[in-house]
Amino acid sequence: MRHQRLDYRISLLRAASFHGSSHQAAMVFQVIAPTQLREIELGRHRIQFVYQGPEAFSQTNFPQFLDLIKTDAGYAKVAGRELTLLDCTRHFRHAGGIDGVAQIVKDIGGTANPGRLKKLAAFFDTATVRRLGYLLELFGHQRQSETLEPIAKNAKTALALDPSVQPITVLRSEPFEKNVKWNLLINEIVEVDF
Repeated sequence: MRHQRLDYRISLLRAASFHGSSHQAAMVFQVIAPTQLREIELGRHRIQFVYQGPEAFSQTNFPQFLDLIKTDAGYAKVAGRELTLLDCTRHFRHAGGIDGVAQIVKDIGGTANPGRLKKLAAFFDTATVRRLGYLLELFGHQRQSETLEPIAKNAKTALALDPSVQPITVLRSEPFEKNVKWNLLINEIVEVDF
């Protein structure tokens, strides 16, 4: 990335694994970049690029939100715990779906710095913040979830916890449970390993 003069951060499943979410064995390096790039293969390694708009990327890719990982070529930037949690929730399809994100939140959510999490959450959409807040609370990470509550209070409409699940309304006789605090429709039962 250096020779192309592009900023980046390793994130999603690879970053979660780096921070201790061992359930998430990433078979691919997932890199978030402010430019749309094609997936590449380098020997046995596959690198998947996930696009984030340049403005949002520049607001979150600061040294205080990143860690460094030693590689053969030197050091590489990897998302810190808080940024990993938000990135995984935002790009949940790249992070193993809502269950994969839930596992990551369970594994590393309690070690996230609440102040840093709150600061970063301001640069993400409210849907991402609400879903992350719900999952943090679900797994008992109260200090971290409480910092996200003010953002959730501004939400006007209820969202599905897992927007990829298309309900079959004919078969469903009762409406989905609604979590009022996070303004989410709980349309999926979260399953994680213990």
